[in-house]
Amino acid sequence: MPECRVCGHGNTRLFPAGKTIYWRCGHCMATFVDASLLPDEITERKRYELHENDPDDKGYRRFLEKAASPLKSRLAPGQRGLDYGCGPAPAMAKMMAEAGHFMTLYDPFFFPDKSALSPAYDFIVCTEVVEHFHRPKTEFDRLDMLLRPGGYLVIMTCFQTDDNKFEHWHYRRDVTHVVFYREKTFRVIAGQRGWDCEIPVKDVALMHKTEVSSAGL
Repeated sequence: MPECRVCGHGNTRLFPAGKTIYWRCGHCMATFVDASLLPDEITERKRYELHENDPDDKGYRRFLEKAASPLKSRLAPGQRGLDYGCGPAPAMAKMMAEAGHFMTLYDPFFFPDKSALSPAYDFIVCTEVVEHFHRPKTEFDRLDMLLRPGGYLVIMTCFQTDDNKFEHWHYRRDVTHVVFYREKTFRVIAGQRGWDCEIPVKDVALMHKTEVSSAGL
């Protein structure tokens, strides 16, 4: 049995859906695709280039606002933020910049400048990204390192809630969606790093890094 790629626990079991092999973690309740089925970089990039996430599209901005609003309500003016996994059209970064914050972009395919991964940020936005993580535990450890004490991390992804509908769930049919999270999953992720976790609206997790981080525990 593989260790959970999200929380590192060994309490996993097979969780097949159609012809795809998934694993379910009994500790954090994450569901993740078997490592042999992770897409390669060429497949990923081709899929991401099909995304039509226009930063000026009013409908898309309304969609992102459910993550942006609870974050903006907690930030002081002029904070430094990172749009992590921003994709080719960084709409969330534009929205936060319009709110008076200073944004840096990072995406391994479209904005791969690794100098963005060294500063400590007041907040990080990670919208429609975490479901693509091949090594979620490593990625969340990196986000913890990038976030200053007292900072915020907002995550938006479609929470997995109903096992009976999982096989036919549209969200899992995207080949680049390789890990699925429940509310409990995010609470475990937060607990491992000393973050506070709030679910302000459906499909959004808002993490607050306390002044003393417990990363690595």
